Amino acid sequence: MPIVKDFFIALSNSQFLNATAKKLGPMFGAKKVVAGNTIPMLLETIQRLNDKGIVVTVDNLGEYVANEGEAIQAKDRILEVMYAIYDNNLDAHMSIKISQLGAEFDLDLAYKNLREILLKANEFNNMHINIDTEKYESLFGVIQTVDRLKGEFKNLGTVIQAYLFKAEALIDKYPELRLRLVKGAYKENEFIAYQTKEEIDKNYIDIIEKRLLNCNHVTSIATHDDAIINHVKQFVKDNHIDKEQYEFQMLYGFRTELAEEIAREGYNFCIYVPFGDDWFSYFMRRLAERPQNLVLAYKEFTSPQMLKKLGIILGGTLAVAGSIVSLFKFSKK
Repeated sequence: MPIVKDFFIALSNSQFLNATAKKLGPMFGAKKVVAGNTIPMLLETIQRLNDKGIVVTVDNLGEYVANEGEAIQAKDRILEVMYAIYDNNLDAHMSIKISQLGAEFDLDLAYKNLREILLKANEFNNMHINIDTEKYESLFGVIQTVDRLKGEFKNLGTVIQAYLFKAEALIDKYPELRLRLVKGAYKENEFIAYQTKEEIDKNYIDIIEKRLLNCNHVTSIATHDDAIINHVKQFVKDNHIDKEQYEFQMLYGFRTELAEEIAREGYNFCIYVPFGDDWFSYFMRRLAERPQNLVLAYKEFTSPQMLKKLGIILGGTLAVAGSIVSLFKFSKK
C-alpha cells in the first residue's frame, strides 16, 4: 500500500517526532528491533548472536545533526562502541551514515570524522567500516567520500540499493570494496528508481548474480525475502562460489528463527543491529517497508505499563493511530 508507506516515511523524516521519541526512549514495539540505548545492552546482544555463530554490524542510530559539535559527538560515540567491541573480543563491525558525521552541511567535516574512525579501526584488527547509503539526494556525497578514502583504507565498504537505476553501474564501480546489496528502504521517484516489487526484485537478483560471478571480494546479501535467499543458495551452488565470498544479512529482530537456521546450515551470516536513543526514524522506515510490523507497535502500546507511561501523550498517539487506520481504508478504495 504505497500511501501507507509514504505515511511512515514522512514520520521518519520528522525532526520534531524524532526529538520527542528520543526523550521518551524506545517504545511502540521498537524494543523488538533496537538493541537498547546503552553500550552494555548492545554488547550483551552482540555476544548472544556471536554465540550462535552470527557476526554483527552495529548502527549507532542517528541521522539528524545540526552542527559540528553534534557531528563530533556522534563520531566519538561510534569510537566508544568500537573500543567496547575490541576490548570484549566480539565479532562485530560498524555501519555508519555520513549524515551523522555532518555530511548534510559540511561534507569535508564528515570525511575527516570518517577518516578518524577508519584510522582507529585499523588499530582494532582492521575492523570493517561500512558506509550506509541513505536518500538518493545524499548518494553523491557518499560516493565522493568513499572515493576519497578507498585508496587509503582496505577495510571500507558501502551499500548498493537495487531499486536505483544506477545500481549496476555502482556494482561495476567498486569491485575492490566489500559491498552490501539491499533492495532499498527510502521513497524515491520514478525518474531514478524502480517502483514495483517485481522490477526491484529482478534488478536485485541481477546485481547479486553479477557481483558474485565477477568479484572475489565479500558481498553481503541483505534481505528477508525467502524467494531471493533460496535463489542465491541455488545460484552459488550451481556456480561453485566459495562461501567466503558472500554472506547473508538481516535486520535485528526480524525473522530471527530463519537467520539462526541459515547460520546453522554453515552460511556466513551477519545481523544488522541498531542501538541508541535515535530509534524513531529507523523504526518508522521498518514499518514503511513492511506495514505488518504495526503489530509490534500495537502489542506494546496496548500494555497497561505503556499506557501508564504515555500519560497525556496517549491522546495524540491515538490520533496518529486513527490516521493510520484512515489511510488503510483510503488505500483500499
